[in-house]
Amino acid sequence: MTFRGYCLEQVAAAYDVVLISPSAPSWERMFIVDHESADPADPQQLIAAGRALARRHPIAGVLTWTEWHLVPTALLTEALGHSTVTAQTMRACRDKAAARRRFAQAGVPSARSIAVASPDEAADAADTIGYPVVLKPSQQAASLGVIRVDARDQLDRAWPYTAHAANSDASPGRPGILVEEYLDGPEISVECVTHQGVTTAVAVTRKSLGPYFQETAHSVDASDPLLPQAAPVAVQAVQALGITSGVQHVELRLTDRGPRIIEVNARIGGDLIGRLVHLATGIDLPRAAADTACGRTPDLRQTRHRAAAIKLLYPPASGRLTARHLTPAFAAHTPWLHQIHWLHDLGEQITLPPQGDMFTARAGFFIVTARDTAQAAHRVQLVTDEIHLAISPTGRT
Repeated sequence: MTFRGYCLEQVAAAYDVVLISPSAPSWERMFIVDHESADPADPQQLIAAGRALARRHPIAGVLTWTEWHLVPTALLTEALGHSTVTAQTMRACRDKAAARRRFAQAGVPSARSIAVASPDEAADAADTIGYPVVLKPSQQAASLGVIRVDARDQLDRAWPYTAHAANSDASPGRPGILVEEYLDGPEISVECVTHQGVTTAVAVTRKSLGPYFQETAHSVDASDPLLPQAAPVAVQAVQALGITSGVQHVELRLTDRGPRIIEVNARIGGDLIGRLVHLATGIDLPRAAADTACGRTPDLRQTRHRAAAIKLLYPPASGRLTARHLTPAFAAHTPWLHQIHWLHDLGEQITLPPQGDMFTARAGFFIVTARDTAQAAHRVQLVTDEIHLAISPTGRT
């Protein structure tokens, strides 16, 4: 149970859960009452599995927290006769080009964006927008294939990196690539909950990024002064896409022209952001997602006024992991160290971007709680200083 396990755990605390997944459940068994095996990315398989479960259980709502399964899940929801967010709306959320068009129509501030199909078209688009630009797949997630390009001579080298991610996308239809205006300024996300067409911004997540836009850290503060500044634009973006229900993870940049939208993800944010929100504010985003899926009003009252942060651990270079540990004495006397988890075992290969991605590059993560953002940042550094990662670049131990 790693990045999404807490979602199932928190939903199961309030609801009986039936699960559809590609393989038989393991750790999930304690949180579910029934299961069907199916590929959640395949709408026909998913609908067949959902109907089988519906013959055995009264289904009150359907949800997913996986980006690649949003459209099939919406199709399943429609097939079972539930009215939440339509598959057409989810397609617009998954397709960044379609989302940009809706933002433009609604006057939502976002990046200039041009869809392209070749390196030559990308060069023309970059000349039109002006360097620096960002190259990204139109239907990917987790920052896969996203790269900044500062000049024409970098474009040919960047294209294969983005094209590979675009072609590996599990979404149906023709893979696409976007050339977008680079938005300068800190990147944040606004965590939103929408019920019966009304969107509430409940928290801001501040984040740190690596050279390939991979997230390296996130923090949430219940009293973050950025929330009133960023919330109106985030809510406007959700409404522009026609989202009427669920939890949304809205990514923005704080530019010198004000907040501007990067994208809207129609699901709970990854990297345990929902857990950070719960630790900092008391608001339960997985429970809110389940409530809205079932047509119930979610409880969005703050019951905590704290901060929480996660640090994703990347080694300095690619190679075989030869050591990983946190100083035992430090761990034993640090009650605010909420969690530490290793994602790779000793001897396994870790591959950083551009050859790898977030799934191959992270050695582990840890979570801290604190009084506020500043104390959380200080505690993250304290823990980081007590963690030892060693890599053998040649694979020799």
